[in-house]
Amino acid sequence: MASAFNVYGYRFTLDGDAPEPLAALASDFEFFAEPSPPNAALSAKISIRHSAPNYAALPPLRASVYTPRNISYKDGATTLVDYHGRGLGQHHRGTGDFAITTLDPDLQYEACYLFLLSQLGEALDRRGLHRVHALGISLRGRAVLVLLPMGGGKSTLGAELLADPEVRLLSDDSPLIDREGNIHSFPTRIGLLPGADTQIPPEFRRTINRMNFGPKTLVDYRYFAPRVDAGAKPAFVCLGSRTLAEKGSLVRASRTATLRRFTSDCVVGMGLFQGLEFFFQKSTREILGRAPVVWSRLRASCAVIRRSQLLELQLGRDRSGNARLLLDYIRSH
Repeated sequence: MASAFNVYGYRFTLDGDAPEPLAALASDFEFFAEPSPPNAALSAKISIRHSAPNYAALPPLRASVYTPRNISYKDGATTLVDYHGRGLGQHHRGTGDFAITTLDPDLQYEACYLFLLSQLGEALDRRGLHRVHALGISLRGRAVLVLLPMGGGKSTLGAELLADPEVRLLSDDSPLIDREGNIHSFPTRIGLLPGADTQIPPEFRRTINRMNFGPKTLVDYRYFAPRVDAGAKPAFVCLGSRTLAEKGSLVRASRTATLRRFTSDCVVGMGLFQGLEFFFQKSTREILGRAPVVWSRLRASCAVIRRSQLLELQLGRDRSGNARLLLDYIRSH
């Protein structure tokens, strides 16, 4: 029987003949699991087919979208995604369904996970819930967002913060904000670079060789599930940066600097996976019609900024010291 999930109204199922990638995906989205396939209409069916793709049976299509991960082709209502000969994805734009055919377990997992991120982003945007490229935690019911670029250390900082029993997780990479500025949980899995995972028991971690960025350790949702908050009121926004100093520092940030970062990390969405191979299969009219979404993201960002203390967090080389610095400030304010 297919596993079923409901992510704030985006309903999907997972099915196929590759048990390990399917189990990994089910673990990632366990926070949103439904007890059985829903009676309501599905947004998508996600299928994994463990076999070699039959390229000889494909029509002689011309490529329409090129990305470092793949090349896409448009075949009527279907988008074909070629992962450079390693596997073939099929996205039916009418039903929303996606299937990946490959013998590579890492590709089976990553293709489906990234597809879901791209489709969830669009669906949640339409519902007024917008992703922010940030670490999101809560402490005593108040939310803290730490905006850091890709590779800046969000997950590492999150792991250090969770060592404190009072800290709860909203998302290690992309919490959601609504138009009133409230923060909503989006917990999937925590991704750590090699060397930052030594405190995680081996039964809760797995390593994936990503298409573009090399190996990464993924911490199963089960490990931190008891520490997840469904949502919290905004309280602190931290503009994070890395330094070579031993100790970190924390100072006030301006509204202008904070809005600039939100423009990048939410309104435009740099650093968030957007799924360009699917986005650019849309019509010009659909793409141009996204102006209301951009306005909604900006409105939500301004609401968070208005309701939060704004800080600049410069991370030092002392990882646990960074966490203590931030938590001490939050508790004292």
